[in-house]
Amino acid sequence: MRVQDSVALVTGGASGLGEGVVRRLLAQGAAGVVIVDLSEEKAQKLADEFGDRVLVAVTDVRNTEQIESAVRSCVERFGRLDITVCCAGIGWAQRTVDREGAPANLDAYKAVIDINLVGTFDVVRNAAAAMSTNPPDEDGGRGVIVMTASVAAFDGQIGQAAYSASKGGIVGMTLPLARDLAATGIRVTTIAPGLIDTPIYDFAPPELKENLSKTPVFPRRLGTSDEFAQLVQSIVENPYLNGETIRLDAALRMAPK
Repeated sequence: MRVQDSVALVTGGASGLGEGVVRRLLAQGAAGVVIVDLSEEKAQKLADEFGDRVLVAVTDVRNTEQIESAVRSCVERFGRLDITVCCAGIGWAQRTVDREGAPANLDAYKAVIDINLVGTFDVVRNAAAAMSTNPPDEDGGRGVIVMTASVAAFDGQIGQAAYSASKGGIVGMTLPLARDLAATGIRVTTIAPGLIDTPIYDFAPPELKENLSKTPVFPRRLGTSDEFAQLVQSIVENPYLNGETIRLDAALRMAPK
């Protein structure tokens, strides 16, 4: 599958990794991109740069009806759905038991799982249903789905039980989803990024960002959202990539804290 002339849906597409994907897909000639995001203001600002090729679908990935509406709007506007990239997610850090002996907040744990893992699966299942109606290409392919995990799925740090569990779940369902959807010609892969320079660091002390940039093995810097998007493009355009989780982390292995 080529990015050029394809139609894509990107969750979390208004900022960070998702914004990088939206920009690259459009630069590579995508016929249409649906920005699925909670922030209408940010999504519309990005959409205004690209005109009619972009549709905004204000969506909470915890809301199945809103996901269904976003997918339906994509097909109604652009005629089909070829590529789905799941970037929506949240972070959370809290020790299982704090210094005073109090247990972690269970509601916060459930929220991370609900958004990062359940929300991703809900998007995948609805997007795959739409893709399954596409005419097949020469390999029988009808679509590509790219999910976003994290190196925390493998190297979770202190306080990351919820986040690591949510991202580990994404890694764990990658191969079963690829096997499930093989019959309909849909490929499924996951990217596990390391330290990527996104707006998450905008409010952090400058020294934190500087220190983090020294932790990858090589190159010793933070990654960029376009490098993430470049890998998305490679996955889409390489028909033999399927059922795999790819670390994008400059050989980073996270320390316990």
